[in-house]
Amino acid sequence: MSVNTKNSHGRISISDEAIARVASHVAMECYGVVEMVSRRFTDSLSELFRKNAGSRGVKVTTVGDRIYIDLFVVLKYGVSITAVAESLKESVKYRVENFTGMLVDSINVNIIGVKL
Repeated sequence: MSVNTKNSHGRISISDEAIARVASHVAMECYGVVEMVSRRFTDSLSELFRKNAGSRGVKVTTVGDRIYIDLFVVLKYGVSITAVAESLKESVKYRVENFTGMLVDSINVNIIGVKL
């Protein structure tokens, strides 16, 4: 799927994969995030055969002009989980909304693990 918008210059369509790549890149820049991980074991296997797994650990769902994002992350040991999760939500929401020009309705942060 993709999000679509129309302006005076024409129609704009942004794929879910492009949104997922931006969200993944922003998430990896946040303090306390060690890595993005797959949701299921089968997702890990499918990523082995893809050329570039730039959207690993991100699930994007679009309905109309609304964007819903699920992030699956591993955090650094010793950081405040709530502080990192809130920072992650704010950063991803801001950057994806700037990138797409659409509204991000919700961002769910799923902490999969902690690394030393």
